[in-house]
Amino acid sequence: MPDPDTLPGSFRASIFIGFRTLLYKEVLRFWKVNFQTVAAPVLSALLFLLIFSHVLDRRVTVYGDVAYTAFLTPGLIMMSLLQNAFANSSSSLIQSKITGNIIFVLLAPLSSRVFFAAYALAAVFRGLFVAVGVWLVSVFFVDLPLAQPAWVATFAILGGALLATFGIIAGIWAEKFDQLAAFQNFLIMPLTMLSGVFYSIHSLPSFWQQVSHANPFFFMIDGFRYGFFGQSDTSPWLSLAVVGACFIVLATLTLILLGRGYKLRG
Repeated sequence: MPDPDTLPGSFRASIFIGFRTLLYKEVLRFWKVNFQTVAAPVLSALLFLLIFSHVLDRRVTVYGDVAYTAFLTPGLIMMSLLQNAFANSSSSLIQSKITGNIIFVLLAPLSSRVFFAAYALAAVFRGLFVAVGVWLVSVFFVDLPLAQPAWVATFAILGGALLATFGIIAGIWAEKFDQLAAFQNFLIMPLTMLSGVFYSIHSLPSFWQQVSHANPFFFMIDGFRYGFFGQSDTSPWLSLAVVGACFIVLATLTLILLGRGYKLRG
């Protein structure tokens, strides 16, 4: 990908147009099939909510007085956001590589930073659309407080950006769909399920509590949940530091891979 810093001023002035066009393409790609990319994940989260709340709502309380259904809902919202942000960027790249149309993006005078920003932002949009959908549906089943809206927005955007970045790395590395599925099934799904979506880590033995603290997904979900209840299993500032550091590391790695054209240039 050409670096716009080395091009004439007229080209540099058109970078925003290129970014906007690529972003529009990526958003349109998932929105054209929104029943599959947005509605289906919302339905899946709703089923989790209905089943777990029916079985455990009267048997489990968290943070002393928080009903289990209320505790569960932010976890499901964040889980849906993360999984769909990852799915959007990773699936877009692998499809473009397999069909060969990635060449049209690579030939455009767009830097690695612009490429990264457009794909990541589109993935965050999809994650947020799904998260808002789950939230709107959940209001019919649970009274969910909103103690700290700024924390909710911060972890939603940063968590979505982190998984979108991870999705770009997976899409770059994978050469076929089953390799991408391995990322989803053996890494993203286990880390999400074992991150405290369905339980507080304080209910675990001390050893498994320590193991949970090695899972960055735990900090994303715990910090997001803090925004609703003003309570969490760990400090939201610690969660923010961990998630922010992970994003910086993955974003740096992604920009290096894009700059080298790793598995993108023939």
